[in-house]
Amino acid sequence: MKTNYEIRYASHPEDAKNYDTNRLRKEYLVEKIFTANEVNMVYTLYDRLVVGGAMPVNEVLTLETIDPLKSDFFLTRREFGTFNVGGAGKITVDGIVFELGYKESLYLGSGDRTVTFESIDAANPAKFYFNSATAHKNCPDKKITKANALLMELGSLEASNHRNINKMLVSQVLETCQLQMGMTELAPGSVWNTMPAHTHSRRMEAYFYFEVPEGNAVCHFMGEPTETRHIWMKGDEAVISPEWSIHSAAATSNYTFIWGMAGENLDYGDQNFFKNTDLK
Repeated sequence: MKTNYEIRYASHPEDAKNYDTNRLRKEYLVEKIFTANEVNMVYTLYDRLVVGGAMPVNEVLTLETIDPLKSDFFLTRREFGTFNVGGAGKITVDGIVFELGYKESLYLGSGDRTVTFESIDAANPAKFYFNSATAHKNCPDKKITKANALLMELGSLEASNHRNINKMLVSQVLETCQLQMGMTELAPGSVWNTMPAHTHSRRMEAYFYFEVPEGNAVCHFMGEPTETRHIWMKGDEAVISPEWSIHSAAATSNYTFIWGMAGENLDYGDQNFFKNTDLK
């Protein structure tokens, strides 16, 4: 197996105004999430969130520590949330096995433990997308499915944003330190997410887009509300959203995305909304 990581530094909104397309993609887009028999991750300096993916095919992969963590185990001072967006797989934590099907999630608390990823069928490998945040204490491990989630149905087909928000690894469902994750599924005929646009200054966010049909793409909008930018994305890619940035998208088809947040606030509704007509 192989573990790859890179570090992304935080940027000031005044600097981001001057980024061209290549610089925007370099700073915020995470293109390499899944590679066969590898663990890929980005260590961001936005609330120290780690964004990554593990794709075991015919090998068992280990969640190895990386140099920026300065710890013997990845989870020594971290909590971890993952969604399986591939075939059936399992995650083993010090001998305890959690089996995850498609769109099922798992929360792991902090501690000096060994974590491995494995696919049930190499012909249909599991794909574990994950976020990890710093943790001040250990919270119990727990598997969460859509049946356990808090469901919010929002929007309408007429407004092109009919969607189901599955709040899964959130404080109302299980105990976490600061990590919050969920999955939003857009209905056929709907393409807009997270409208009206908003920011939340006490936490950052990362979006992972998947179920994007072949030949289609997602246009992710970011930046300050009065100075927006966009990044075109494919399926199985993630984007980092600073606390000062909106995070919204429209695509050439409906799609699904996983959102993950880290920061000092666990209140999902703590948002600063902006009218569509005020965006620039």
